[in-house]
Amino acid sequence: MSLPAVSPRMAFVAAETPKAQFACQRLVTRYGAVGLGDADVIVALGGDGFMLECLHRFIDHPAPIYGMNRGTVGFLLNDYDETDLGERISKAVMVRLSPLRMEAITASGETVRALAINEVSMLRETRQAARLQIRIDDMVRLEELVCDGVLVCTPAGSTAYNLSAHGPILPMGANVLALTPISAFRPRRWRGAILPHSSKVSFDVLEHQKRPVSAVADYTEVRDIIRVTVHEDPEAKLRMLFDREHHLEERILKEQFTP
Repeated sequence: MSLPAVSPRMAFVAAETPKAQFACQRLVTRYGAVGLGDADVIVALGGDGFMLECLHRFIDHPAPIYGMNRGTVGFLLNDYDETDLGERISKAVMVRLSPLRMEAITASGETVRALAINEVSMLRETRQAARLQIRIDDMVRLEELVCDGVLVCTPAGSTAYNLSAHGPILPMGANVLALTPISAFRPRRWRGAILPHSSKVSFDVLEHQKRPVSAVADYTEVRDIIRVTVHEDPEAKLRMLFDREHHLEERILKEQFTP
C-alpha cells in the first residue's frame, strides 16, 4: 500500500488521557476523519504504551500507523504538531517491524501464545532468584543462569527495557536480536548475547515450584511458567510512519550517543 501524495484519508485513535483526547478532537475538527475501514493511515495519539497497544490492535490492518506524542517519552512517536498533517504523513518514512512470537507453557500444562514488539522477558516471582537453562536453536548454550530475569528484544525494543538492563542498542535492519540478563548472579560476568534474527530461543525454568517465574510479552503476562520459546515472526509485519528528520533508525542511532 502506498500513501496518496496529498491528503491521505485519516482515521484517528487516542489514549484515554485528557491530553490525547483533546488533541484528537482538534485534529478531527481540522482535517476530518474516516472510519478505520476506509483509512489510508491511522493516526495514533498518546504515549509509547498506547502506540504498542495500537500496533497489536491493528497488526492485520492494511493502513500504516503514524503516531504523535501526547504522552511522556514518545520514542515510538513523532512530535505533536497540528500543522500540515496530511503533507507530513505523505512524506513520512515507512518502517517495517517483525515482532517476536512467544509460546509459554505453565506448570499447570496451559500453553499461552502472544506477540511482542519490544521484548519477551522472564522475571522471578518471589524473593528467590530464578534458575534458567537457555537453548538456542535446540542446543543448550547456558546450563544455568541464576538471575532476576532475562529478556529477548528486537532492534525496535532495544532502547526500552533492554537498555535499562544494560543490554546493547541494536540498529534497525541489523537482523539480530539481543539476549540480555537482568541482574545476573551466576555466571556473574555473563552480559548476554547478540543472536541472528532467525534464532529460536528457549528458556527452561529449573526448580519452578521453589523459584517460580513469569513471562511477559509486551503487556501479556503469564505466571508460573516451566518453559518459554521465543522467535521472530517474519509473517507478521507492522508498519509505522516517521517524519524523515526524526525517523526510528535515526532515533536509535542518536540514543547511542546520548550521555
